Amino acid sequence: RDTDLLAGILKDLAAAGNTVVVVEHDRQMIESADHIVELGPQSGEKGGEVVCAAPAGEFRRDRRAMTARYLRGEEHIPLPNSRRSGTGKVLVIAGASEHNLKDLVVRFPLGMLICITGVSGSGKSTLVEDTLYAALARAFRTKTLPMGRFKAIRGIEHLKGVRLIDQQPIGRTPRSNPVTYLKAFDEIRRLFAGEREALRQGFAAGHFSFNAGGGRCERCEGAGVEKLEMYFFEDIYAPCERCEGRRFKPEILAIRYRGKTISEVLALTVDEARSFFSGTAKLQERLHLLSSIGLGYLRLGQPATTLSGGEAQRLKIAAELKDAGAKDLLYIMDEPTTGLHMDDVKKLLVVLQKLVNAGNTLVVVEHNLDVIKSADWVIDLGPEGGQAGGHIVAEGRPELIAKSDASYTGRCLAQTMTEAVDRFILEPHPIA
Repeated sequence: RDTDLLAGILKDLAAAGNTVVVVEHDRQMIESADHIVELGPQSGEKGGEVVCAAPAGEFRRDRRAMTARYLRGEEHIPLPNSRRSGTGKVLVIAGASEHNLKDLVVRFPLGMLICITGVSGSGKSTLVEDTLYAALARAFRTKTLPMGRFKAIRGIEHLKGVRLIDQQPIGRTPRSNPVTYLKAFDEIRRLFAGEREALRQGFAAGHFSFNAGGGRCERCEGAGVEKLEMYFFEDIYAPCERCEGRRFKPEILAIRYRGKTISEVLALTVDEARSFFSGTAKLQERLHLLSSIGLGYLRLGQPATTLSGGEAQRLKIAAELKDAGAKDLLYIMDEPTTGLHMDDVKKLLVVLQKLVNAGNTLVVVEHNLDVIKSADWVIDLGPEGGQAGGHIVAEGRPELIAKSDASYTGRCLAQTMTEAVDRFILEPHPIA
């Protein structure tokens, strides 16, 4: 509903004689454009080309453009084969009344992928982040945050913890990077320390770390860059003059594993590293995890300061998935599809489903219809934004929401999953 209003405003701007250039992934917005420019064909170093630049009708017929294939329906995100029935246990928050929430009693069925939907300003983030997450974080003593007003919360005993996976950076300096965040660098350092020349010179795994003394360049302290403080502007970084950005001392860079130095390995992309480290099971597992969520183009040592919010969020999801024993956790995400192409959303959904299949509950605030239709349970807030919002308009399976005339989300869902709605049989309410 909100996207349609925005698209109308942009069309009015163009009709008044202006040119409007929009960077966008939303299908509805793309379909409302007059002219479309597709960059790619893929991400990272496999991108950067103009794949197609044409009027909308001609663009839709283009065979190379990934977006065009989604618009034609050749590529799509399918409905799940079934909806989870959950664990039968419920987390209930009663009397939620922060901001515009109208003294709500909200039931979250555990063991499901739950979508919180509604128009902008309907109370979604207030309910999920300000109230639910803040209350659970205090209960599990992980954070002390200001809590939204509520009267009671029940069912905490069914959970072992709560995690908020947001789009905040994984680190604020160039030292943080994908390979250290996932703890995959430990294995790489061990491989280098096991080389004959490293053993002869007495180098241990610690010598191949840029976060500890011994093998790192002492001028930049292993950062590879030096910070230039700008008094009136944001600080900038320049390559270290001594190591030329390679982070390590010359004697460490003389050690090679399969022909590459530790610095050259950090410059590999995730996909390149999967091939390079073939036969190393533990490392392969973590690299495959990154590749499976669409981050195969990232470099192992890519500074966290260069990652987008969406990339940082997917790294955090990967970090959760690498712990196979984690279960009975409640994960919370606020619009994880922000900044993601339809093909990236498809990959993201695979990962989100893995989190739930591992025995956890995932609560996602989302507007993306492909994510909403893939959920096990939907809680739709509204009916409008601001003071006209804050009510539960509908709750249940996506097929049930799609049958609700009172729900804007339901009306949009009905257009995207018509066949599924027609054959949907109303099930007993599992959390009644």
